[in-house]
Amino acid sequence: MMATPTAELARFVASLRYETLPERVRERVKDIVLDTLASALAGRQGDESKQIRALAAALGASHEASVIGGEPLSIAGATLLNGYLITAVTVCDVHRPTLCHTTPVVVPPALAIAEQNGASGRAFISAVAAGFETTVRVGLGTNYPAFRARGWHSPGVIGPFGGAAAAGKLLGLDAERQRNALGLAGSQSAGTFAHWGTPTIKFHQARGALSGLLAALLAEQGFPSSSEILTHEDGGLFNAYSDGGNPEAVTAGLGERWELETIALRLWPAASSIQTVISSLFALMKANDLRPERIAAVRVGLSKTVYDMHGTLAWDSKFKALLSTPYVTAVVLHDRRCWLDQFEPRRYEDPVVGAFARDKVRVEIDPQVKGTGAAVEIRTTDGAVHSDRRAAPKGDPSDPLTRGEIEEKLRTAAAGFLPDATVKRIIALTGNLEALADVRELTRALRAPV
Repeated sequence: MMATPTAELARFVASLRYETLPERVRERVKDIVLDTLASALAGRQGDESKQIRALAAALGASHEASVIGGEPLSIAGATLLNGYLITAVTVCDVHRPTLCHTTPVVVPPALAIAEQNGASGRAFISAVAAGFETTVRVGLGTNYPAFRARGWHSPGVIGPFGGAAAAGKLLGLDAERQRNALGLAGSQSAGTFAHWGTPTIKFHQARGALSGLLAALLAEQGFPSSSEILTHEDGGLFNAYSDGGNPEAVTAGLGERWELETIALRLWPAASSIQTVISSLFALMKANDLRPERIAAVRVGLSKTVYDMHGTLAWDSKFKALLSTPYVTAVVLHDRRCWLDQFEPRRYEDPVVGAFARDKVRVEIDPQVKGTGAAVEIRTTDGAVHSDRRAAPKGDPSDPLTRGEIEEKLRTAAAGFLPDATVKRIIALTGNLEALADVRELTRALRAPV
């Protein structure tokens, strides 16, 4: 009998070994993990992070699991809260072909189980690699355009699969139990774009992380589930959430071609789809020393998909400001910087920045721009026109962040919160993750300073 996509994926996860990971994949995983920690530390400043912490604290009375930059909670609470912190200020990763943030759903359950069991750094790297690869491949299997047309939001739907794979790997699940974990993950798939523009869109990631953890822990006990959650005719993920999907994408070249290498990282806290706009703005400012008082008009060309999401969004809250192309364009040109202080009320309520965004920034659909590309044109008061057109932003696999740039992102996120010595230690431990005998050496460093 032909193996099903779910069974093949489960066998891949169960049999994966650190020694079989290509060196470039090991290093890429470490880069993504370091970026994840930076994103979570930045997430302390999320407007809703305190509310999620209150919910997480209510999930259990124990305090055995580390929260990144916070006080320990139960294993369920820490997984939920870490998932939210990573995505709270929209500076985490994105897999652009499926618009899925993989790190909030994969790293928290992996971190929780690795800490609980005292796993080695190599085991953690292998588990996270399995989680990323599972998430991305299930996402590709959905046939994303058809999936998105039905209103589904990737992290909440496909994220639980990645979390279940990562946690299951660390729990030592065999192929059968890992298949059950994937089935249990799929039974919790949920999250739609009806919540776009609200913090609930970010809660999908946190809940997806917790769903993955629950799936793996329940499967560890031998709890059975569907033998084929992906392609089952009656309620399989690809039939229920899409048009039948593309099941071949799940297993094509599995273990030989690593789709996790297509995961992009973000240098700036703003919507993933407008990172290219920010890249263009910084390039133009650097080349032409542009100043707001010298700018007469700005034109930003986006694809229709990105325009519909970010082209006209108001900026009357931190979250909306992070997603608004007119506001992001205006504040970057004014401050020559793009970090969390650009999205505080004193900036998005500033009348000067607001007037510039409304009167001088024109955002429109550009038929020549594809995907998350951008075409930016700035006309100065002397009549000169400066333009930049690019298909992808800094941080994309075509222009990846260096380890040094990720380290600097971590320093920026931790500034004023963690001592410099602790930041250096986190960077060193993550950079040499494969040498750690026990991941708890890292998780202890990640906790809030006493």
